[in-house]
This record gives sequence, C-alpha cells and structure tokens, in this order.
Amino acid sequence: MQNKNFKRKKVSFPNVKELANGILNGNFPALSKGITLCESKRLEDRKFANELVKECLPHSGNSIRIGITGVPGVGKSTFIESFGIYLIENHSKKVAVLAVDPSSKRSRGSILGDKTRMNQLSVHPNAFIRPSPSSGALGGVTHHSRESIILCEAAGFDTIIVETVGVGQSEIEVKEMTDFFLLLMLAGAGDDLQGIKRGIMEMTDGVLINKADGDNLLNAKRAKREYQSALHLFPPSSSGSTPKVEICSALEEFNLEKAWNLIDDFVTLTTENSYFEKQRQEQLNAWFKKSIQERLNVALFGNERINTYIGNLEKQVSNREISPTEAAEQVFEEFKKSIV
Repeated sequence: MQNKNFKRKKVSFPNVKELANGILNGNFPALSKGITLCESKRLEDRKFANELVKECLPHSGNSIRIGITGVPGVGKSTFIESFGIYLIENHSKKVAVLAVDPSSKRSRGSILGDKTRMNQLSVHPNAFIRPSPSSGALGGVTHHSRESIILCEAAGFDTIIVETVGVGQSEIEVKEMTDFFLLLMLAGAGDDLQGIKRGIMEMTDGVLINKADGDNLLNAKRAKREYQSALHLFPPSSSGSTPKVEICSALEEFNLEKAWNLIDDFVTLTTENSYFEKQRQEQLNAWFKKSIQERLNVALFGNERINTYIGNLEKQVSNREISPTEAAEQVFEEFKKSIV
C-alpha cells in the first residue's frame, strides 16, 4: 500500500489523465470529482468516468472492503465513525466511507447527512466520507458503488467501508462487492431471534450487537448467545469461516478491537485458503453482469419510440386487455427490432 500524502486543496482537472493523477496523489477534490462523474447519468460524463476507472483499475485492489448493514436506529453511522477513528489511530489505516442515503421515490432527493453524523471522522486527514443517494438502486448501494471503491483504493485507502441504507433481502448486492459483510444488530428490542432474517444471516460474515452499554449490557450478552446459536443452524459458509458474534458500544468505544478482530481473522483465513482472491474475481464478474443489465436498461428506456410503445401497452394493461407478462414480451420483441 502506497503511503499517500492526502490533500484537500482544490484544483482543476481538465482531462482524464490529470484527474487520475490527482486521485493517485491522494487529492480529495480529485477523488470527489471522480466519484461524481461515475454517478452522473450524462453520456459524456459516463465516457469520461469509464476512462478514469480504466486508469485507476491497475492501482486498486489493495484494501479490505467492508459492507455494513443493520436496521434503522442500530447506530450504523455512530459505529462507523468510532470504528474508523479506532482503525486510524490504532492500526494506522486510511479509511474511506461510502455512505448511501435512501432517495425519495417522489422527489428523487436525498438528505446526504452522513458527514454531519460523523463530525470527527469527516475532518480526519486519513479519512474520506462520501455520502451518495441510492437513486432508486436496489441492494442498499448506489448504481456505481463499485466504481467508487476502485477510485478510493487508487487514492490509497486501505479500508473501504460501504454503509447500506438498511436491512432488506435485496442487499445481496453489497455482499457481491465487499470482502466482509458485517451485520449490526440491537438487543433488548423485543424478541431478538424474531429480528433475524434468514437471507441476511446466511450472507453475513460476522454479527455485532451494538449499544451494549448501561442497562442494556446484559441484554446484549444474552442476545450474543442467541445469535451465535442461531448461526450454527445455517449451512457452512464457502469461505471456510464460521460467522462469529460480538457485542460492542460505538458510543462508549467498547470492544471495537473485537469488531476489528472479526474482520482481520476472516481476511487472514480466507487469504490462506484462497477464498479471498476467488471472491474478488466473483466481484468483478458480478460487476460485469450488473453493468450489462444497466446498459440494457438505459438502451431500453432511453429509446423514445420504445417508451411510446410502452405507454400504449400500459393503457391496455390497466384496462385488463392484456396481461403484464404478455405486454412485457411484446416490448422485448419490439426492442429487438430496434437493435437489429
């Protein structure tokens, strides 16, 4: 890992090469600009972004990618801030946080308040926080989170934390872009085992029960035993690692070292048994297939004639003149004609 001299000084980047060099030199504005280009839907920006990612790709991969999810109110932002500062101060890490804020379905707007919730971490010279809107993307991540990861790694960050919008069955996508999938849970909020969703629990590489402080400490210890017992009921993981459960308090900075040990032990084991590299290859293939889907989606719904055709069929579907499935088949057939 290169030791970057991180800079926040704002400068202009007129072309791909200069922007890439800015990122490789640890320039924060360059990194922010690059991620903005990756998130843009403008065709000219997308072409620029593709070239930028190509420039940065050979300098990526030297990090630990951590996906963090949990129900609303579990304290994800508080944990990430405390954990990030712990990693920087105790393990000399350089931490990048890609925090995803849910977008409004009505306005498509997003509050993007993660920087305000991570006051200390956001101003640390060895930390970079990028809040991005989900913009309707499934999986608890943005459409271009993978590209953002590559740029952050090229900028010298050796720990990438991807904060998702919350727990949901569709969050398998965050698993497909990170090395360690961490589930944050609460204790003392009712029947703890009722809160376990099988889909999420089967994907997780480790569980942390947060807010284990004060009167809730005993509840957290009880929940740890229950979650650990539940995890043993699931089939063995292909990683060769058995998910472990720990308790912590992000607010009181309690047991943060155990949180890191969960991740570090997993990375050590999976590196030795070659699962780590295999998973990285699968991440690239998943990115490739997802990119194909997105490109097809843009080509389909960006076609004015097809959109008019869809509008006509929507009326027939609403009037029960045709089934949604048959209408979709007709759209696909019409789309095939337009690309021949």
